[in-house]
Amino acid sequence: MNLDAMKPGLTASTEIMVGTRDTAPHVGSGKIKVLATPVLVMLLEEAALNAVEGLLPPGHQTVGTRLDISHTAATPVGMRVTAHAEVTKVDGRKLIFRIWADDEIEQIGAGTHERIIVNVERFDVRTQAKAAGAIKK
Repeated sequence: MNLDAMKPGLTASTEIMVGTRDTAPHVGSGKIKVLATPVLVMLLEEAALNAVEGLLPPGHQTVGTRLDISHTAATPVGMRVTAHAEVTKVDGRKLIFRIWADDEIEQIGAGTHERIIVNVERFDVRTQAKAAGAIKK
């Protein structure tokens, strides 16, 4: 597998306009109608995916293996949120990202994210074996 294209400095972002479907009460993570932390997590992971997706060898994808974030400011419905990711380290198949998100006023969260490059066919075989009970504790 040639990973020459994977290098520190790769960046990407994604954004949403916060709607009621993105709020804590809607996703079951709280009762205040502001951007839910699980939705923030989804945006940060999407930004990381966007940074490397087009550079992966055929038949390969990344899967998230670690996420460490702080969600430090509330964002109301109707405000735009932009999530960013930057590759900071490549260690074989492991990619480390600096991640952060801003709304129209301030930074609302930040942290680190780790993803591993996997061969999709081998990954699917293992997952199917697990589903069939062939992999035990």
